Amino acid sequence: MWVMSWDFNSVAVVGSGAIGLYHGGRLAEAGGDVSFLVRSDFEEISENGVRVESVAGDFHLRDVKVFRSSEQIGPVDLVIVSWKATANDQLASVLPPLLHAETQVLTLQNGLGNCETIAEIVGPERVCGGLCFVCINRIAPGTISHTSGGKLTIGEFADGIPGRAEAMAARFKEAKIPASAVEKLAEAQWEKLIWNVPFNGLAVAEGGVTTESLLASPEIEAEIRKLMHEIVLAARAQGMVLDVGLVEKNIERTRLMDAYRPSTMIDFVEGRELELAPIWEEPLRRAIDAGVPMPALENLLSRMKRRLAERG
Repeated sequence: MWVMSWDFNSVAVVGSGAIGLYHGGRLAEAGGDVSFLVRSDFEEISENGVRVESVAGDFHLRDVKVFRSSEQIGPVDLVIVSWKATANDQLASVLPPLLHAETQVLTLQNGLGNCETIAEIVGPERVCGGLCFVCINRIAPGTISHTSGGKLTIGEFADGIPGRAEAMAARFKEAKIPASAVEKLAEAQWEKLIWNVPFNGLAVAEGGVTTESLLASPEIEAEIRKLMHEIVLAARAQGMVLDVGLVEKNIERTRLMDAYRPSTMIDFVEGRELELAPIWEEPLRRAIDAGVPMPALENLLSRMKRRLAERG
């Protein structure tokens, strides 16, 4: 039986893009011992630190602990996995050097299947999943723009350990991030897909456009609603309780984002690999296994793949 202090005194951030730099930066600003595993921007962050322009308050971390390998960081109390799931094939080599006997692992990645991947490497008893409801972009090396939202929900992947998710949430709240524990992680993951599937997907399928452009078209808004309803039905078929009112709630909150550039759209226009598997393919697979057809999602996925083929 594990005996936990839940102090999370030392933290390693695996993936120092927008999500990782923002959440790790907030923890560091609050006095935490935070190390960042950096694949790009290493020199810039080493020299200039991390800048965050945020609706919740700007800050500049001048002295940042950045490393090129997890071996250089060593064992920590909490590992935050925040890179895109397209890099998950590297986790088997990256995670073990960061672990001691009581290290916990929190993934802030989008979609489904990421907790399972991490659990195979570190054991399911270590794993929690977090969902970031935030408008955030990396606008320059080591510089993050946070324009809206910021809520973080954390849940146990397996049976978990009582109090762990609450303790993680409390640590983030101390760092000015509104965070809370959620009882049913899988249900929360599907709830987030209600936004991610249509807005990230259609922003790509339409050639690289903003959320404002999507909602400016009645035809596309109708497609957004179809996709959202399919997600709700697929989740319900798997025993989850999602309110159909989430459709309207997500659309209305997106209207307030103005010309927001979803992260997948940015990856598309900048020529990077997209997270097709966790955000679109895995939900489709699970829905079909549950006996729920998702024709709108199948159509969207085909259009996204055509856009990628055209991009080359």
